Amino acid sequence: MPKQTFFHLPKDKQDTLIQAAKKEFSRAPLHDASIANIIKDAGIPRGSFYQYFEDKEDLFYYLLSQLSQKNNERFISTLKEKNGDLFETFIDSFQRMTYNHTSQENKTFFKNAFLNMNYKVENTLANNIYEENQRNQYEAMLQLINTKNLNINEEQELHQVLKIIMAVTFQNLVQVFVKDLSDEEALKNYVAQLELLKKGLYKEEH
Repeated sequence: MPKQTFFHLPKDKQDTLIQAAKKEFSRAPLHDASIANIIKDAGIPRGSFYQYFEDKEDLFYYLLSQLSQKNNERFISTLKEKNGDLFETFIDSFQRMTYNHTSQENKTFFKNAFLNMNYKVENTLANNIYEENQRNQYEAMLQLINTKNLNINEEQELHQVLKIIMAVTFQNLVQVFVKDLSDEEALKNYVAQLELLKKGLYKEEH
């Protein structure tokens, strides 16, 4: 989380620093990224950087959470457009993450994040880092999901369904970047897996 001094900066100076960070974290994964490159691009002294953030990890996870928050807001907006259809919304969101709907810089940033996935990265991408705000947003999202066409009996089961689809989504995004799949191939694989989830895997005896 940034220090309060960062939030006291004028908006344009905040944006300049964030853009410099996004550029560097798109160039290289977190462990190879350079604070020297960030401060040079942002035009600030090294001392000022440490007045705003503890270290490059602090800045990286803040940036990741901001981008994840935007994706989450877009997910909720899409869920409304799709009349609460959970599967269609996930498919649309997956396309946005893999197709060229976002800038190349954003795609490269997420590529570096997914190729260096760990618990903290996954947790941040899942929007659990600023808990209270995310909890409110999560509850609002639950209310939008159309559960009439889902084979669930209670809200707790809906939570589990979301966890399963999120796990499948993350794994497919990692595969996109590891195997450098085409947009079409990535979508085909993802949709095929979601279709299996929709059908269920256990054949009932007649």
